[in-house]
This record gives sequence, C-alpha cells and structure tokens, in this order.
Amino acid sequence: MFAGLAAGALNAIGGGGTFVALPAMVAVGVPPVTANASTTVALVPGAVVSAWVYRKELAPVGKTSLAALTSASVLGGGLGAGLLLALPAATFDAAVPWLLAFGTLVLALGRRLARALSTALGRPLDLGARAVLLGQFLLAIYGGYFGGAVGILMLALWGIGLGLDAATSNPARITQVTAVYLTATALFLVASDVLNDPLPLATMLAGAVAGGFVGAHVARRLPARLLRGIILASAGTMTTLYFLRG
Repeated sequence: MFAGLAAGALNAIGGGGTFVALPAMVAVGVPPVTANASTTVALVPGAVVSAWVYRKELAPVGKTSLAALTSASVLGGGLGAGLLLALPAATFDAAVPWLLAFGTLVLALGRRLARALSTALGRPLDLGARAVLLGQFLLAIYGGYFGGAVGILMLALWGIGLGLDAATSNPARITQVTAVYLTATALFLVASDVLNDPLPLATMLAGAVAGGFVGAHVARRLPARLLRGIILASAGTMTTLYFLRG
C-alpha cells in the first residue's frame, strides 16, 4: 500500500514510480516479468487521476498536436507490451540503466545543450513534428516494455529538441505516460498472468490512486525551479539505484 502511494505520487510529481513499485512486487514473490506487467497495471489508475487533475493545463508539444502525440504513445505502448510478453528481458534490462543515465544527463544539461546547438546552427533548435513523433513512438515502446522513468525520458526529448522546460511539459508528460500505460495494461490483462495473484496488485493499485491524486495537486503548486529540481533528483537517484541493482 505504501509502495503504491509513493509510486503514484512520484509519477505525478516527477516520474519514476516504477522503481518503487517493481521492487515491492518482486519482494512479495511475484516473478520479475509478471511484476513488471503488474506494476504497469497498478499504476494506470493513479496516472489517469493525475492526468485528470492536469486536464485544463494541456498544450501541444512544440508543433506536435496532443492527438498525434497520443497516437504515437498508444501504438508504441502496445508494441512494447507485446515485446515484453514475447521476448526475454535480459538484454533489454541490461540497457535500461544506460538509457536512464542518458535521460538524466539530458534533463540536467538539456537547455545548455540546446543553446549550444542553436549557436552552432545559427538558429534556435526546434525538432519538426515528424522527429518528435518518431522519438515519442520509440520512447513509448520502451514504456510499454519496461515503463521505468519513461516520463523522464520524454521530458529529456522535449527539453533538448524543443527547449521546453520540465515544469511546463509536466501535464503533457503525465498524459502521454497514461496513454502508454493504458495501452500496455489492456494487453497485459488479456495476455499475461497479472491477475493470477490479485492481492499484491490490488494493494499497489489502491495506493497508487491516492498517491497520483495527491502528487498531481502538489506538483501544480510547486515553483518551476523546485519542480525541475525534484525531477532531476528523482532521475539521478533512480539511475544510481538501477546501476547498483544490476
């Protein structure tokens, strides 16, 4: 219950709830792949609640409409979930810490890097809609397969490619993570064994709903600089823990 509460709140504020929920599932005896799928399912309601809180603050991501971005998230999330069920996790799991480290560095240095690239190019860096959609699709595949810190990686993509601030992008992040999780959940409920042991799933789910609601309201009231600091601290901590875990 407490792990779900923390995971839901962390997802609403800065992302990375998977790194709380997944170890908790494994600790109570759920097999790793099933625990990964169960974590996604458990965090969906909290993500939906957070997205509802932010519904009036949504805006396009650069020149890309939310409808197009959500379509990429849905398609990628479904494909990633299918890969989780069809392929062994060992190879991809080995790459996860490096992906997280990349996302953390881009979040930390994204605005400086964007300014440096703009100076080198002689114009502001601004990815086109197709590039943003391709990046979103690839991140959604990752999100459907593993889920950990996919929202942080989205903020990193938008920060370096479009110069968007993490706080400004937070409503879109939550909405897109929700789209990825919803699609993956639909497949997991039909094709995996997440419902074979419903008690851990139900406990985690209840906590995540409460955490997502509270976390979203807290995040809306935080100053942009503080929210960015929390997101960076969350990203750095999760990356370090995952390297130690491996």
